[in-house]
Amino acid sequence: MPLDVLVFYGSVRHARQGIKAARFVMNCLRERGHRAELIDALQEQLPLLDRMYKEYPKGEAPENLERLATKIRSADAFVVVSGEYNHSIPPALSNMLDHYLEEYFWRPSAIVCYSAGAFGGVRAAMQLRAMLCELGTPSIPSLLPVPRVQDAFDDDGHPRDNAFPARAARFFDELEWYAHALGEARRAGMPY
Repeated sequence: MPLDVLVFYGSVRHARQGIKAARFVMNCLRERGHRAELIDALQEQLPLLDRMYKEYPKGEAPENLERLATKIRSADAFVVVSGEYNHSIPPALSNMLDHYLEEYFWRPSAIVCYSAGAFGGVRAAMQLRAMLCELGTPSIPSLLPVPRVQDAFDDDGHPRDNAFPARAARFFDELEWYAHALGEARRAGMPY
């Protein structure tokens, strides 16, 4: 059954390389028959967090916050593509995710992490895992780390290592399982 998946990408740096990993994720999700949409912090241009979406009176949130809230509420799952900045996540990613809360509830998330070095961003992923759980979108157990992201994909997100898609398949299988399981549970009723 096709899923609606939002792919959050949070780097706004000049000559950013992680966008290649985000494109890889989008390509994989679409090849698996899912509807995927990239939510790019650079394109969204959300303001620095002053008020969360839920803190605006109904109908008074800025248009870009309202539009994104609608997309988040209608998604079945989320994939968060995060670089590692000083052993943590990019500030633009944190800012983008923090604008919302209840909109994420009861839907799984999955973490694709990357870095320019050999560790593939896993230190940032550990902090992101705690954050996503607190936002109400618990991350699946598997991670998809991408070491040396600048060399891992071409500009369109096609991997340069032919074995990479096979390694990623388990990650996407797991996300699909959690998305379907939590979808059934949501349809049966939420705890509050």
